[in-house]
Amino acid sequence: MGGGVGDVEDKENNVSQVHVERLIGLLATDEGKRRQFTNDPRAFLEQMAEQGMELNECERWALSRLQPKELARFAEAIGPRLQKIDLKECGS
Repeated sequence: MGGGVGDVEDKENNVSQVHVERLIGLLATDEGKRRQFTNDPRAFLEQMAEQGMELNECERWALSRLQPKELARFAEAIGPRLQKIDLKECGS
């Protein structure tokens, strides 16, 4: 059947979860995004929302509390072949 209120809520939750996972992936693999997040997590998350990343308030709150040191450690564990370096920072 489908089409009920629960189906809509499930779809919204799935979309939101995909965006949470994508954002964590960006923070783990993109040095520039990680730097932006480290400098101002709330502004970074707002910027991502403006670019279409749907996050609810609870997700924004939880993501804004990710520890930059732990993100950097996770990025190191992933390895350089999957990393996107920030050439802007290399030149300054």
